[in-house]
Amino acid sequence: MTETAPPAVERYFRATDAADAAALAECFTTDGVVEDDGETLRGRDEILAWRAALASRFTYTTTVTGSRPIDADSYRVEVTIEGDFPGGKADLAFLFTLRDDLIAKLVIGG
Repeated sequence: MTETAPPAVERYFRATDAADAAALAECFTTDGVVEDDGETLRGRDEILAWRAALASRFTYTTTVTGSRPIDADSYRVEVTIEGDFPGGKADLAFLFTLRDDLIAKLVIGG
């Protein structure tokens, strides 16, 4: 990650690295939204359940390969994930929309 990444984005990736689904969910606003792999999750409870389920199905590492602000409230992070999921490796873009120092929306895509 770069030193210019917003604190909520930094916390999100620290929680990901620590496999801490509860800490990851706390990075979001109470009405936060995640769009991932055709699924839309709303609110911290759904986000927590999504991360916990993901962690129980797959083991993987995340390497940040690039990051940049899009505008005052949006940030893009490119990552490579490698693990025991189908295909074993994927390059993804994480598009964060921030509000009140928390993540209001995260769109994960290829």
